[in-house]
Amino acid sequence: MTGTLLVAAAPIGRAEDASGRLRAALAEVPVIAAEDTRRLRRLAADLGIAPVARVVSYYEHKEQARTDELLGELRAGRDVLLITDAGMPGVSDPGYRLVRAAIAEGLAVTVLPGPSAVTAALVLSGLPTDRFCFEGFPPRKAGERARRLAALAGEQRTMVFFESPRRLPGTLADMADAFGADRPAAVCRELTKTYEEVRRGTLGELAAWADDGVLGEITVVVGGAPEKPGLSEPADLAAAVAAREEAGTSRKQAIADVAKENGVPKRVVYDAVVQAKKVTDLLPGGGTRPSGECKEPG
Repeated sequence: MTGTLLVAAAPIGRAEDASGRLRAALAEVPVIAAEDTRRLRRLAADLGIAPVARVVSYYEHKEQARTDELLGELRAGRDVLLITDAGMPGVSDPGYRLVRAAIAEGLAVTVLPGPSAVTAALVLSGLPTDRFCFEGFPPRKAGERARRLAALAGEQRTMVFFESPRRLPGTLADMADAFGADRPAAVCRELTKTYEEVRRGTLGELAAWADDGVLGEITVVVGGAPEKPGLSEPADLAAAVAAREEAGTSRKQAIADVAKENGVPKRVVYDAVVQAKKVTDLLPGGGTRPSGECKEPG
């Protein structure tokens, strides 16, 4: 019998948020892989637990070396508890490599669910929660960060980021440039802790607020881009196809692209192109006819 890898969510602030399953695992498992062994022992002490496990460190720079060792423990039939300083292992914390390696070997992996700064901040932000994405930490270098944020400017889902307090002012300013200063957002600080604070406002307002300095663990939530109304009039759809054709896109591909971008069936766009061609053919002197023949969209 092989052991089971237990991926455990740790409290993000208050020790009393630890689940009953985490408490039991801390007291019983034979091996614990912790991002910070000192913080793990402090958590156990706060919970009144004296672990019997062999505790090993499992942080970013030791992931590769420790993974083989922990797989050996699992193969030998010993359960391994994987825990980070706060939140869920693998979510901007060590753990992904070990989980992937265990799955690849067909070893049992389960999760002990619990606190998450991502979902806590999402709910507290007051922004839409029906669709969201987690973007982790933005790049540290200003140029790379600006490019990454620019690529997200059209993202319509609510976005959740982690950030360090030192880089927060620059990141919020870059977000205001990329997404617009009036984009709604929230900065969540020290979630579940004594000095928990949630600041809501526009990115421009939050960037100005952060200039005075912010301390603590930071999660930033940004509203998605407003949905752009799609084209619906046949003449507008046909013109969009014609513009793409002039840019070098084939007619078939242009019809497919316009249909997808505007949320209409390809047949509707095709019919609009056919109708536009008929109108052009009726112009005095023959007008300017679109190049090529209109064929049924594939």
